[in-house]
Amino acid sequence: MEQRVLGAEDAALKDEIDRLNAEVSRLKEQVAQLDRVACMDTLVPAANRRGLVKALDMVLARSARHGVPAAILFIDVDGLKHINDAHGHGAGDAVLIHLTALMNANVRKTDLVARVGGDEFAVLLDHSDERTAMDAAKRLANTVAESDLLYRGTPLDLGVAIGLAMIEKDDTPESVLDRADQAMYRVKNAA
Repeated sequence: MEQRVLGAEDAALKDEIDRLNAEVSRLKEQVAQLDRVACMDTLVPAANRRGLVKALDMVLARSARHGVPAAILFIDVDGLKHINDAHGHGAGDAVLIHLTALMNANVRKTDLVARVGGDEFAVLLDHSDERTAMDAAKRLANTVAESDLLYRGTPLDLGVAIGLAMIEKDDTPESVLDRADQAMYRVKNAA
């Protein structure tokens, strides 16, 4: 068997291929990092609507294939406009940050907290039957109502309205979010 000795051109080609492979790996990691950032809210430590829909797509597929129960809670912060008007947007931001911390601390690590927009949140409860989801909604509402938040020495009263929708067989992210949103409005109007 004849062995070939790498010449200078072959070595240069190999170096260039190695450099290009390293660059491709770096760019793939950069794209993955940008995707993670694009799925997170810019104010609070929670997913944004894009991140929620991405996670919801996976839960819907798992639910359809394996019959795994799941639910979504749609949460509206009570009186945030009044807090912003009375104390400034810094107070409103403090409320959103505080509520996100409460939600993250009071759901399972496998659940996803997302800020859908403005003063609306969602919590995706994977592997949750209706009873478990209802218990989670009650626990979150009580935790928020009992929490204390002082903003520049002023106590802020906090409350939320929570709607619940179970994931159904033919759901899309939009259909389940819409049902949860409608359930939240029924709760809000009943109060």
